Amino acid sequence: MRDWLLNYRDVYLRALLRGEGRGETNDEGLCGRCTGTTPGHASLRCRDCHGGELLCVECCVILHRANPLHVVEEWTGVYFRKTSLKQIGLRVQFGHMPGETCARPVAGSTEFVVLHDNGIHEVAVDFCRCKHRKIPWYLQLLHGGWYPATTDQPQTCATFACLDLYRSLSVVAKTSAYDFYALLEKMTDETGVKPPRRYQVFLRMARQWRHLGLLLFSGRGHDPTGVFGTASGELAIRCPACPRPGVNLPDGWENAPKEDQCLYILFIALDACFRLKRRAVSSELKDPGLGTGWAYMVEWGPYREYLIGVTDQTEISTCTGLAALDYANTKFSRGYSTTGVGMGVCARHVFVLPNGVGDLQAGERYANMDYILGSLLRHFHRLLRKIISYDIVCQWCKELKDRLSKLPPLVRCNILLAYFRFVIPKLHIKGHKVLCWLLFSLCLVPGSGQTDAEGIERCWASIGGAAASTKVCGPGARADQLDDHWHHWNWTKLINLPTLLRRRLDNAKAELKQQETAFEAFTVEQADRVPAWKAMVDAFEEDGSKNKNPYEVEVEGMTENEVRNALEEAEEREAAAGRPVLHEVGPAAFLVMGLEIEDEQRRIRIQGDLQRTSTAASKINLRSSRRKLDRSIERFRGLQATYSPGALVHLAQLKVRSGTLAENVPLLLPSSLPPARRDQGGCVKGLVEAESALRDAQCRGTLVHLRRHLNVKARFLIYKKYHSRHQKMNTRSRTLIARNESKIGHESEKYQAARRALCALAEGGEAAVRWPRLRKEDIRCMDDAVQLSRRKEKERRAKVGESRREISWIWTLAGTAGVNEEELADALRIEWSKAYARTRRWREEVRTLGEEQRRFPESLKHEAQVWVDRACSVPVADGSITAAEAEGMLAYAMARSDMYTALAMRVEVTRTEPKLRRGQRRPREAVRVVSSWPSEAGQDEDVEGDEDDEALSDEEDLEAIRIMDGDEEDM
Repeated sequence: MRDWLLNYRDVYLRALLRGEGRGETNDEGLCGRCTGTTPGHASLRCRDCHGGELLCVECCVILHRANPLHVVEEWTGVYFRKTSLKQIGLRVQFGHMPGETCARPVAGSTEFVVLHDNGIHEVAVDFCRCKHRKIPWYLQLLHGGWYPATTDQPQTCATFACLDLYRSLSVVAKTSAYDFYALLEKMTDETGVKPPRRYQVFLRMARQWRHLGLLLFSGRGHDPTGVFGTASGELAIRCPACPRPGVNLPDGWENAPKEDQCLYILFIALDACFRLKRRAVSSELKDPGLGTGWAYMVEWGPYREYLIGVTDQTEISTCTGLAALDYANTKFSRGYSTTGVGMGVCARHVFVLPNGVGDLQAGERYANMDYILGSLLRHFHRLLRKIISYDIVCQWCKELKDRLSKLPPLVRCNILLAYFRFVIPKLHIKGHKVLCWLLFSLCLVPGSGQTDAEGIERCWASIGGAAASTKVCGPGARADQLDDHWHHWNWTKLINLPTLLRRRLDNAKAELKQQETAFEAFTVEQADRVPAWKAMVDAFEEDGSKNKNPYEVEVEGMTENEVRNALEEAEEREAAAGRPVLHEVGPAAFLVMGLEIEDEQRRIRIQGDLQRTSTAASKINLRSSRRKLDRSIERFRGLQATYSPGALVHLAQLKVRSGTLAENVPLLLPSSLPPARRDQGGCVKGLVEAESALRDAQCRGTLVHLRRHLNVKARFLIYKKYHSRHQKMNTRSRTLIARNESKIGHESEKYQAARRALCALAEGGEAAVRWPRLRKEDIRCMDDAVQLSRRKEKERRAKVGESRREISWIWTLAGTAGVNEEELADALRIEWSKAYARTRRWREEVRTLGEEQRRFPESLKHEAQVWVDRACSVPVADGSITAAEAEGMLAYAMARSDMYTALAMRVEVTRTEPKLRRGQRRPREAVRVVSSWPSEAGQDEDVEGDEDDEALSDEEDLEAIRIMDGDEEDM
């Protein structure tokens, strides 16, 4: 670039200026193409023809009979001025070959306008009315490559090249029709002089062109039943690697042994996108879809009638903080007839499924997602085993079978639950409860391989660019446009799937080797216990409802809520027996209030430490929290006078300053009082025992939360180490780690406070308390190496070998008193079970990928044969179509057949070529694909974004998940 700036910039500039003149022309200014004795005056040149040769008017007209939409310029004597071929006398004849004359030409409209890829042109056209050529005008235009806007006296056309260019820009670059038409206007005249306005007409032609493209691609032009014989979902591109009985599965697949059943599983992922809104404009009556229900969208009529009969649903999740269900009954639908779309894709390859997309009217309701699932399931064999992924599946799958059985007849499903398994995507599951991790984790589901089920999020990233243009469309135009966009998405996926499968298989084989080595070493170390652990895993997978979960930590004793409920039930029994009630708030509720205030004090103290250098807004929020805490303490003091009057006496002796911050005010629960003060009427009877029970439950529950936050911390640190680069990502990672550290500090302080209270309440002091002391060095991850720097890790290994490394007691304590051999065995059993599951998932992944590589070419060969059959069924001899039409149908069908055959060969080449070394580039395949609709998607390179298509990183944090789902309505 520096060399160009110094030595060539001026040369390039002068060369551009030279092109504004006539260049090297003869001095007389005569036309060099004239063959007569008197050459004409050369004053015209064509911007689109090579060389910019100067021509006379007659030669320019003759030369452009086959190129009537080129842009010509006229030399004025000083500069070139733009003109048109119509002005210099060119007339375009239709109904004949270029160069032929018509015996009875009929002039078209004097205002005939053509939209081409280089601008908007006014053209003089003639139509043929020869006796032997009685062809309608619109067909003459179509035969000539111009698409007419109307069939009756057309006055506007768009060339096939223009419509192809717009469609390519629309599905690839997400260019709107408005912007494309504005580009045509600018190319026509840059001075702002507008050509004849044909924007609305262009919208109609472009929409019809999209629809015809889908019909051609799917072979409807070769079917004797015609377009109206199109079945639901028939225009959709099906995933060639997913199992399809009768297409790519062997005979007897349904009776495969248990160890081979993982090869015949259909993975379906469901999700919703709230960015694809549509304003409340137009209606289905005014703007019907050209083929709604024939491709990816559900049939609108039955879908609408079903939703009308569904009342408003209350579907707030009790499991997770994700925002999906919270949209169900909110006011985000104001001003919109559609607030988003729900969709189903094949989870492993991310192909949008036939009839798997439906509009949402008031958020992500069960009714919408149930209908979408039923709509797409009708296209798959009933006996195929299916794994359904959904980010709120733990709530949604409850009573799903009953809801699906009540759908309209078109999509009604009586599912066999034995053939279904419900899971949560690997990234979203981090926002769920621990129980969901055990029941719905893909890592623990037999047959799931290493499916992440997060690929559907990539669909939203791709379609998001079209949201602005589809938001203002009518319902039919929007459905047609979305169908075309997802058609392009599926085709792009199909083209790039061979490389993706090969890369996944290479990575899976390498990872399987590492996992098997580590698992075998673990198994040898625990050889005596492994048979029993394996039997437990097998029994749980056989029937999880009756057998013990081998991945679950058994916590003995009650939780805080269970203790509180037990205390309140005891109070109710005593009140029923005639014991007088001191206050409408019982002693159990009084203690719980005190513990909640204590927890809020702890939270504010930690937040204050983190926000010492925060913004003014953060400090104002902290002051608001303190005021709220002051009011809570005031209410607590009122109850304290009833249940613990000794605390108020003790508080007066402490002489607490009036300006003390709310988080530092002593609450003086019974455990904080001196024993003498508690025993001499300072607390009502039973209050000390109740606090002891609650504190014990606090210790038990806090350890569970502490272990979870430490587990998240380990994943944060791994993610930061291997994935965070540059200042922005490192700053974000450090912020998330600091936030997680505050949670760890909160839980550890809560445990220490609860244990101190137990020690104060116990008669034997600290020796009588069964919970160990939590020291700073105990608060570490299970694999504590992840939180050490490389230097410190080397120092640690030098002092203590890996074989002698001790796990912190917080990981081995199962909620009972102390650490013993049985509890350590439970911890090892859980880790072995997870390692066993990881190894099996990688084995399944390798086998499944091999099966997918086998199915892929089988599906393509099936499609090739289908097109051969269509070619053979062309009615050549019965006279129902012309010879030219028959030849075109044969040519298109055989081109499609050859294309699928070439794709199948590419799959075989990609599958069998040797694995590349790190950093080595794969050569471009020798097998080329025959160009076919949609041609812009048929490229050999990987689609941008598929580099990370193996699996989304499990190291993503809980907060990021919540932010992502909370912002979905803006995506």
